[in-house]
Amino acid sequence: TTTHPLLAQHRWKNYQGVMASTGRVLPLELIDKAIGSKVWILMKGQTEIVGTLQGFDDYVNLVLADAIEYTTVDGEIIRKDLNAEILLNGNHVAVLVPGGNGPEDSMAVAAS
Repeated sequence: TTTHPLLAQHRWKNYQGVMASTGRVLPLELIDKAIGSKVWILMKGQTEIVGTLQGFDDYVNLVLADAIEYTTVDGEIIRKDLNAEILLNGNHVAVLVPGGNGPEDSMAVAAS
């Protein structure tokens, strides 16, 4: 069975109200607060990305601007500037750090 969109929206608003009254922050609320700011994203595998969060959806697909991709090859950090808006598939996002400066420090420590 399918739920009418208005009923689903009503349930979501009630759920948000309950969560807000208990002082908890929902994951999508945290991501929403990070729009327009820098985020550090750890992808599944060896890739990390830093960029300005432009938008997202319920599946945590992310749109980033001014993104920089970091990978490690044989213990060496490879930095690649991505000179376009990018879309990251939410299925590949492992960790999102709002306000994160990126992996340069953490990966450099691990590589040395």
